[in-house]
Amino acid sequence: MSLIFGATENAWWTIGGLIVLALISLAIIGVVIKWGSYWFQAYMCGAEVSLKSLIVMSFLRIDHSMIVTAKIMAKQAGLPIDRVTGMSTTRLQAHHLAGGNVMKVVMAQIVAQRAGIALDFDRAAAIDLAGRDVLQAVQTSVTPRVIHCPSGENGGNETLSAVAKNGVELRVGARVTVRTNLDQLIGGATEETIVARVGQGIISAIGSAESHMDVLEMPSQISKGPMINGLDTNTAFEIVSIDIYDIDVGENIGARLQSDQAVADTRIAQAHAEIRRAEAVAFTQQMQARVVANGAALVLAEAEVPSAMGEAFIAGQL
Repeated sequence: MSLIFGATENAWWTIGGLIVLALISLAIIGVVIKWGSYWFQAYMCGAEVSLKSLIVMSFLRIDHSMIVTAKIMAKQAGLPIDRVTGMSTTRLQAHHLAGGNVMKVVMAQIVAQRAGIALDFDRAAAIDLAGRDVLQAVQTSVTPRVIHCPSGENGGNETLSAVAKNGVELRVGARVTVRTNLDQLIGGATEETIVARVGQGIISAIGSAESHMDVLEMPSQISKGPMINGLDTNTAFEIVSIDIYDIDVGENIGARLQSDQAVADTRIAQAHAEIRRAEAVAFTQQMQARVVANGAALVLAEAEVPSAMGEAFIAGQL
């Protein structure tokens, strides 16, 4: 009986071991099926993505393919992917969990490296988390973009209006070529500031011109002034050039103002003349009233003469 019981117990242990081994095998097969392709893809490309990292991504609900693709792109482009200072899997995961765009950061670094621009992962991630499009910023550093001044957006004016010293209005349209300044991209002013500063500089340059003809002869003089005044200070851009593409003659503001002033002076003179006329009429009425009053006094005096003469006769003084 003891031999039978012992054989049965060993059989159960054997079956249990087989079940555990089968479960472990199924788990390994499941891991290989779910994450093996990503790991093999990264391994073959030298991207250094471990199975542990892939499993952790599942728990963190991070897209495996995005991280693996980003590391493969970085590796193939020659970017550092070491775990100390490079673009490690952990740093990519942390950037994604912080709300950043991993693919744009990696692509921005690749473009920067090809263009010879110094841009490491930490700096690119900081720009991305600051809400700026880091890829577009790097591309603008490589290929400058053109900003219209004024922008004409939201129904705004498409030209700047300025008046020269001779009173003639000029309507000017300008194009500002800018390059992204990566050193001041975080915290730097946006392109709206560039447009406002360039517009102010152009208006000041036209306002200091003696005649609008001087500006029409040399339009470059109204673009050189803003260029030397450091309009891109504390902005996220560097101004490459300011080009005048449209300039039209508007109204003669000075003549219109003089005409309006003359009309106003005429009205003021008429008002003063009307005041003097009214004063003269009032003075005439006053004099006429005084004449009537003096006439009445004369009549009263003449009425007293007979009574005075009678008193003189009675008194024997005549």
